[in-house]
Amino acid sequence: MKKGLLLFAGVLFGLNVLSQNDTIIVEKNDKQDIVKKGISLGPLPVVAFDQDKGFQYGAILNIFDFGDGSHYPHPRQQWYIEASRYTKGTQQYFLTYDTKHLIPGIRMSLAGTVVYDQAMDFYGFNGYQSIFYPEILTPFYRVERLSMTAKADFAGNIWENKLFWQAGYYFAKHRYSPVDLKKINDGKDEDKQFRGETLFEKYINWGIIPEDEKDGGFVSALRTGLMYDTRDFEAAPSRGIWTEANLSLAPGFLGTTHPHYRYMLTFRHYVPVVKEQLTFAYRLNYQGTLGNYLPFYVMPVFSTIGREYDRDGIGGYRTVRGIMRNRIQGLDVGFFNAELRWKFLRTHLWKQNVFLGLNAFMDGGIVTRDYDLTYRGVHEIGIGIPPQEEYKIFIDTSKSDRLHTAAGAGFRIGINQNFIIAIDYAKPFNKQDGSGSLYINTGYLF
Repeated sequence: MKKGLLLFAGVLFGLNVLSQNDTIIVEKNDKQDIVKKGISLGPLPVVAFDQDKGFQYGAILNIFDFGDGSHYPHPRQQWYIEASRYTKGTQQYFLTYDTKHLIPGIRMSLAGTVVYDQAMDFYGFNGYQSIFYPEILTPFYRVERLSMTAKADFAGNIWENKLFWQAGYYFAKHRYSPVDLKKINDGKDEDKQFRGETLFEKYINWGIIPEDEKDGGFVSALRTGLMYDTRDFEAAPSRGIWTEANLSLAPGFLGTTHPHYRYMLTFRHYVPVVKEQLTFAYRLNYQGTLGNYLPFYVMPVFSTIGREYDRDGIGGYRTVRGIMRNRIQGLDVGFFNAELRWKFLRTHLWKQNVFLGLNAFMDGGIVTRDYDLTYRGVHEIGIGIPPQEEYKIFIDTSKSDRLHTAAGAGFRIGINQNFIIAIDYAKPFNKQDGSGSLYINTGYLF
């Protein structure tokens, strides 16, 4: 909590650096609010924690341009820059830019990311069809991955600034390899060192991951769709509907290594229970595959069009809290979030608008169409038993996946309504999904 308070103080100081032309207005309900003008520059250290990745450290720069203040609390344009590392070996570098005013009538969102995971979570495919054994040393369920992405998205009004078209181009390079056991075992006691094959290597030997996919590949995609948005405020809505239907087309002639086609459906609803204080929010998301083929390295990607960059797959902070990262992977997957948000304090501090909030939530996800887990191995590699028998220890396709669920609570600190510090803890209902996760991050989940 001390680290959280230091982060809070740093944000307040940073956001006050280049935002001195503030005025105070009286709203209809007689509450005062500080209207921000010009540039609000928010440099701050990253001090965070993610159960899946460890402690995070680095630096973030948020830049909000409020112009003459006439659009506040909506910025005219905004930048987000991050360079950080996690103690479990992840490095990540993000750059995003978003504006509604550079091109008249068009919203433009640009993003570039580089994420290196020394040991990314890999629990297999189809949820509970891949059996998780907590007693096995962690490196067994890890894979090394380098992911580089870039995108340019555009949106324009169709009807009354509520219905919008969306279109964009997306590029990604995903590189996979087995974890470096020398790095993983360095400094560990002999009985804590991992030897042998990882689950990722077994999936290759069993023929589940094809030989021509095991190293990853390029994705070059055109994305298009429709969005309906009646939110009162993007960063922390208290009412409205935000729903999207999008297609992602990655054909071979665009340079995609393994052509594939996907669709994404998302419905978000914000219901005011007590005006400006208590909101019930929920999200329903479905990502499906057109046809029967999807390269394995695309499955752990949660795709979005707009201001946000693409995230890791289902499980973890941005999708299903409390469930192990990438636990839910398949050709078609769905997940939900249901959250009660209470802003119990609004005040001014150091010329900043500040609110404090609590939230209680339940998240869940499920694989609705399976990736093919048929044994097709030809390599006689095992742990003293035939490979086909070893395969049956880790994979059971006799039943379909079931709903993975977790519940928890969190705390929010909001500054000028746009920058929000988030602390959440969630615990799954099934031990096959982990033992619980603590997250210290930014923003509401949706």
